Amino acid sequence: MGPLYNGTTCGTIKDGQNCMSHGRPDLGFLYWRWQPQECQLPRFDPNEFLQFFADRHIAFVGDSMARNQLESLVCMVSSVSPPNLVYKNGDDDNKFRRWHFASHNASVSIYWSPFLVKGVEKSKNGPDHNELYLDRIDERWGKDLDGIDTIVLSIGHWFLHPAVYLDDGKVLGCHYCPGLNHTEIGFYDVLRKAVRTTLNTISDRRGDGIDVILTTFSPSHFEGDWDKFGACPKTEPYGEGEKLLEGMDADMRKIEVEEVESARLGIGGNQKKVRLEALDVTRLSLMRPDGHPGPYMYPFPFANGVGERVQNDCVHWCLPGPVDTWNQILLQVIKRLRRQ
Repeated sequence: MGPLYNGTTCGTIKDGQNCMSHGRPDLGFLYWRWQPQECQLPRFDPNEFLQFFADRHIAFVGDSMARNQLESLVCMVSSVSPPNLVYKNGDDDNKFRRWHFASHNASVSIYWSPFLVKGVEKSKNGPDHNELYLDRIDERWGKDLDGIDTIVLSIGHWFLHPAVYLDDGKVLGCHYCPGLNHTEIGFYDVLRKAVRTTLNTISDRRGDGIDVILTTFSPSHFEGDWDKFGACPKTEPYGEGEKLLEGMDADMRKIEVEEVESARLGIGGNQKKVRLEALDVTRLSLMRPDGHPGPYMYPFPFANGVGERVQNDCVHWCLPGPVDTWNQILLQVIKRLRRQ
């Protein structure tokens, strides 16, 4: 049936993901749907979503994939109810914002927190690596936990960047830090520790009740250099069995799924109040190399022909696009949690 919105009917799409308005010529990627093996996945019903979140607040917390998912949700819900932007922290690339759907007194927020734990991001005026404090969450979102009914977490890609890791004030090691006298420890165990700290802190602070959903790692689809023509050229999904879930994509997903299960066991008898779930989108996203902006992260990139350098985005998703499926599944997960 195609998407609930397009590049002109939804005004909250981040410019770099508005593929239709930027002149992407093929639109077949909009008409594929995900069919789970053991259940029917209903079309996203924005009215049903608003009913579930009447007088409630859902917050998306994490990196730019969290923001991608948030903007998809706001666009789908805005097809039946106009959103009011009630909070923004400057014009900082949509990093901290909140929308209010007055028809149902429902609130939807985004909190930029690419590690979930406290972090100092690399900058032109500071260190050329990130610093992560693995024993404490990022209070930019943590301070608002009491006012959140459902929290959707999403991290992964920022852990690939050079970083120094600290725990209880002591340096554990680093990832790709030549020139610093630290032990190279990679990032897998660090991701696990960050997720564990996050889930345990939420459970401790919100034992009175909250839904916690961790969206699993979303693979990128670079087939060539990011700044060359044809970096992610596919216009159709992979066929069944054509692309295997393996390597880093599989490892990142495995860590996230395992930590959700471990946290669920850890809270024991409080599972009725603190409900934890993994939104497992890794494989279905892996099969969608056709859904990225590619060169259409910028308007009409080939208006003057194909240049020598063409910047491509093969990480984020076009809006509308495959990321809408994540929210289709999200709604069903929330319905199941509420029934439980």
